[in-house]
Amino acid sequence: MPRHDKNNSPPSLKLSTVIIINQICHIQTLISFLSSASFKMVGVTVVSLFLLLITTAANSAVVSFRDGILPNGDFELGPKPSDIKGTEVLNKMAIPNWEVTGFVEYISSGHKQGDMLLVVPAGKFAVRLGNEASIKQRLKVVKGMYYSLTFSAARTCAQDERLNISVAPDSGVIPVQTVYSSSGWDLYAWAFQAESEVAEVVIHNPGQEEDPACGPLIDGVAMRSLYPPRPTNKNILKNGGFEEGPLVLPGATTGVLIPPFIEDDHSPLPGWMVESLKAVKYVDTEHFSIPQGRRAIELVAGKESAIAQVARTVIGKTYVLSFAVGDANNACKGSMVVEAFAGRDTLKVPYESRGTGGFKRASIRFVAVSTRTRVMFYSTFYAMRSDDFSSLCGPVIDDVKLLSVRKP
Repeated sequence: MPRHDKNNSPPSLKLSTVIIINQICHIQTLISFLSSASFKMVGVTVVSLFLLLITTAANSAVVSFRDGILPNGDFELGPKPSDIKGTEVLNKMAIPNWEVTGFVEYISSGHKQGDMLLVVPAGKFAVRLGNEASIKQRLKVVKGMYYSLTFSAARTCAQDERLNISVAPDSGVIPVQTVYSSSGWDLYAWAFQAESEVAEVVIHNPGQEEDPACGPLIDGVAMRSLYPPRPTNKNILKNGGFEEGPLVLPGATTGVLIPPFIEDDHSPLPGWMVESLKAVKYVDTEHFSIPQGRRAIELVAGKESAIAQVARTVIGKTYVLSFAVGDANNACKGSMVVEAFAGRDTLKVPYESRGTGGFKRASIRFVAVSTRTRVMFYSTFYAMRSDDFSSLCGPVIDDVKLLSVRKP
């Protein structure tokens, strides 16, 4: 399979100077040894060996991280013809900037799998992970810093597919069985806290299917630094406007899914937990209608799609929880209801959506009965976009505030 021209490659990132120098020192030592020992190899010259070692050093080196697509995170740079058989990648270092293990395929857009045509969301290439296969890349990060990983994934079979994402010692399993968009591709986010100055990002398919090639497709792997906000005198809740969150890939029009059972400590949506069976969607003002600011949350799977946050409160004190409810201007029409919970108190907010954008505000007053009050939101009903009748959608919530007030 031919490789793309360098002009189409993603922006290059600086390689770690120390590691490259060490690699070159090792190479020079080995070359000296080969020369002094009059070492002979059939069909392999010292020059070709040197080039091979240089390539290996570059592939295994640590890359300095910057917000955006990871080096060759779109997989547009592919294996050499000698490193691929059909679609199967033969060499673990064959895909530039990545190390692969197990049955990994390099898939071009338009590739046919039986009666199904595989489509790549951006660019021309993606990778498919077979049983127990993985891809990984090492990045230089800041110890103690939080990061959010974003990537595109699509399932290619009817089996219950999932992905294990890890940066030691953190890991998480992301289900990709539910298809939220009509294209079959969804953007997912996962977060971690760096425990050292080098993060080894691993995307692994833990599946055990009868067909080893029956695995999820991966594309558009990106990352950004997270800066978790703190409560202020204007809002007891953290990140109530959802402005801090995962990276939305340039040109991505579907929003980013934040998977279920994500806890506050390592959430790609700082301050919030996803306490549900299905994901919630992170939407941006570039592609959706947002009540306030540049980001919001769409509750895309009814009561199976919920977010929550625990706030510090004073027993007996009165509080007001206020928020905005609307639609994302994504053809999600019909009667919607958002249910809001603040401790023992609840509020149902109806919203009639025309699917063209808009919002209304609502609030609930309550008296705290605990030093820690759980605030939660979910959608009462399920909805599908009226333009394709296959993409899950729902009401948007934004500008969530919790403040203490004087008793009336």
